Amino acid sequence: MACAASAAVATVGLAVSPAAAAPATTTQAEPGGACTAADLGTRHPYIKSSEVTPTITHFKGWYVTEGSTGTQSVNTSVQTTISVSVGLTGNVEGSFEFETLGKVGASLGLNVQVNYTSTSSTSTSVTWNFRNPGYYGLYKGTKKVTGTYGSLNCNRVQQGDGSWALKWIEGADTGSYTTFTTLEEGAVRCEDKVPANSIMRKAQDLLDCGSATATAKHPAGPVPSAKAAKAGHEAEKAAKAGHEAEKAAKAEKSVKATGSPAPATRAALDCQPAVYKIDVPGKPLNWSAPLLANDGIRLRESNWTSAHLDNWRLCNVTERNGVIEASLWNWGNGGCATVPADIANQEQAYLTTATCGEDDLQRFYIYRDVPGSSKIGVQNKYTGFMMGHDRYADGELIRQYSSGRQDGTGTYTLTGV
Repeated sequence: MACAASAAVATVGLAVSPAAAAPATTTQAEPGGACTAADLGTRHPYIKSSEVTPTITHFKGWYVTEGSTGTQSVNTSVQTTISVSVGLTGNVEGSFEFETLGKVGASLGLNVQVNYTSTSSTSTSVTWNFRNPGYYGLYKGTKKVTGTYGSLNCNRVQQGDGSWALKWIEGADTGSYTTFTTLEEGAVRCEDKVPANSIMRKAQDLLDCGSATATAKHPAGPVPSAKAAKAGHEAEKAAKAGHEAEKAAKAEKSVKATGSPAPATRAALDCQPAVYKIDVPGKPLNWSAPLLANDGIRLRESNWTSAHLDNWRLCNVTERNGVIEASLWNWGNGGCATVPADIANQEQAYLTTATCGEDDLQRFYIYRDVPGSSKIGVQNKYTGFMMGHDRYADGELIRQYSSGRQDGTGTYTLTGV
């Protein structure tokens, strides 16, 4: 399959002599902070915004008479369910998601959930020692934490004096997260003085204080709360609307990712004339495309049998804020590098090639070392994951990692041939 070699949209500007990757940085990733060539294949989250909202997950109005004080167990009803999520998929599986939630907790000084979990969606019991008669609200609650995050990637940046340095820059990835703090439970009365904007105050707000329910004589036991019923109904509606919106967004992304399963003709590619190998720095192995459709891109040593499977061109190249975006076209099999759509959301999904098309799974961001060095990091546009390999070995698959390979094995060289 021929690839048109027309004028490049942006020049890569890389030297062709490979060099060994520098040791991985031990400094904290901060916007504008220094990074090393080993960090080119990594990314880290940073928190752009956070909001903490005391939230009642379970509630029950309960009347205690003179003869019914003491310890009782009361079944509470679900008010709202909170699920931990990071990004559109909601998965919390990879290191990037764990690090995102960890940074949320650290920035707020809160102990938040960092694994995929949710508050209970069924009625649960609260046991409480009622010392005085009166109208109580039995509750379980937590602090719901929501906000947005971005990603930091290592890339070359030109200084004011014209020199170049490697810095952590804001990458293209952004998304939202939801998590929550440790669950609390208790009982509160209308007359109790409680801190504003606290979980206990949120529970007190659900009591019908001032109503006939709160002031009239009432048999011991459950008391319906109109406020709690209304709040629970509104939370249910909001959750349903959010679930439908999420499903629609996922479906849209799925359609975009999958694309046409077998396009009759490849996408018209505007490829740069240069041909490259994507090498492990200072070592013989490099990216080699598969001959079989069900295989992946693997580390191989170039020899007379390579049949151009180790030769790549950058196509439909654009550049934004010093970061190249391109399709990686393989000279040997005529396909474009991609992550398979059915496993695109998975940590360590393998990289392969497919018929070239309009597909964000076939688009990659390339982060570059300073001029004079050919070291790069490669990130998939659709998943946001960085490319790397588990170990240096002949036949080892190139895979995606949500935070990249922190040992520097996600740094490659783009060597002209």
